[in-house]
Amino acid sequence: MNILAIESSCDETSAAVLVNGQIASNVIATQLIHAQYGGVVPELASRAHQQHILPVVTKALADAKVTKNDLDAIAFTKGPGLLGALLVGTSFAKSMALGLGLPLIEINHMQAHVLAHFIEDPRPAFPFLCLTVSGGHTQIVRVDSPLEMEVIGQTRDDAVGEAFDKSAKLLGLPYPGGPLVDKYAQEGNPHAYPFPLSEMPGLDFSFSGIKTSILYFLQKQVQKDPQFIPNNLADICASIQYTLIEILVNKLKRAAKETGIRQIAIAGGVSANSGLRHRLQEMASKQRWEVFIPGFEYCTDNAAMIAMAAHYKFIAGDFADQTASPMPRMHL
Repeated sequence: MNILAIESSCDETSAAVLVNGQIASNVIATQLIHAQYGGVVPELASRAHQQHILPVVTKALADAKVTKNDLDAIAFTKGPGLLGALLVGTSFAKSMALGLGLPLIEINHMQAHVLAHFIEDPRPAFPFLCLTVSGGHTQIVRVDSPLEMEVIGQTRDDAVGEAFDKSAKLLGLPYPGGPLVDKYAQEGNPHAYPFPLSEMPGLDFSFSGIKTSILYFLQKQVQKDPQFIPNNLADICASIQYTLIEILVNKLKRAAKETGIRQIAIAGGVSANSGLRHRLQEMASKQRWEVFIPGFEYCTDNAAMIAMAAHYKFIAGDFADQTASPMPRMHL
């Protein structure tokens, strides 16, 4: 089984080849142009995907030592994501599949993030809970099989990744700011500036309130001391990161208690955060959890996770056809 997978949901153009259930290549082209605008510009992302997709696919096939005639299926990200960006990957996959007479496999981007845990050992056993955290999503997913997933908790407003990036912007850090908050937080005191832990009913999240609290706090402190942010950057970052992580972990702890599931995984771009990884490892010993954390290269958007999801859909015979179209607000 040779599957070519294409990921183009946001600002990463990626292609991967899966051979008999194993990732043989995973190529990613990152779009650096968005940094000067402080965030992803959809139109620029779409144009960059058009420029990158053919070279990325060509390299993925070459790295895997697989030709287009060896392929058994082509997979692509159907959604969620930016419409224009998704359209580039979808159109390319459909055209290539049509030209080669191959079946198509459409993939939910969020399902693929969860299944990134099956690229390498150790792999979680079913059922498990997956905290899926990124710039656009914050979810707790109950996973009963590769193709059976249920969102049991999610954000009602902003995603935690957005909270990291918006906080970084308030601190004057360049885009993408989330990784920089993580970097400075490692040198600071997480209890220097206490921020309120937002509470929502059940297992849902909310991050709009904490963003407002951070904004008002910084405005107040800068009025007193214009050099407050540069003089206390590490402590501010550490305090922000601590608060956001505690909100996540508190809900995850509650979900584990309610479901009785102790197999815990994290996925999505924010799962690369060192503070979150460390906190989950602490919780593993305290709560007797078995924690699964994917490799850094499989946390952010990549086609290897799309290929792994396609592997299971191929086995199940779950194929799409040429009428497939992008779905920017696709739900899990």
